Amino acid sequence: MISIRPGTLEDIPEAFALVMELAVYERAADQVSNTVEQMALDGFGPNPLFGMIMAEDSDTKNIVGMALYFFRYSTWKGKRLYLEDIIVTEDFRGYGVGKLLLDATIETAKETHCTGMMWQVLDWNEPAIGFYKQFGTRFDDGWTNCHLDF
Repeated sequence: MISIRPGTLEDIPEAFALVMELAVYERAADQVSNTVEQMALDGFGPNPLFGMIMAEDSDTKNIVGMALYFFRYSTWKGKRLYLEDIIVTEDFRGYGVGKLLLDATIETAKETHCTGMMWQVLDWNEPAIGFYKQFGTRFDDGWTNCHLDF
């Protein structure tokens, strides 16, 4: 049995472990520069920048997945929830944990009066693309991601 709940400061070490698991899966572990300490400050300091929804194995109380999100503002649409990542540990993939997390994130967006949600998916990640299609997701063409790193 999986329970879904808001993330807490105490969850940050396990959340960071999930981030690293995702980075390895996406073949980009060498690109992670975040730390447990920085996540704790950014998520639970005086000006929180993100929220987390945790999936917990009810039997073991281990964290088996999470959704990390933040709010953004669209000049066309208003307040939007940006889903940064849904991460489910490998042993729990295929058991509906991702759906529980996405459903909870959708509910969070609605409860906080967002006009919708946005996220990205790698074009080679066919399992994730298939998962998102189940929700009626619209995939945008014609946009290029841009980054400035400091």
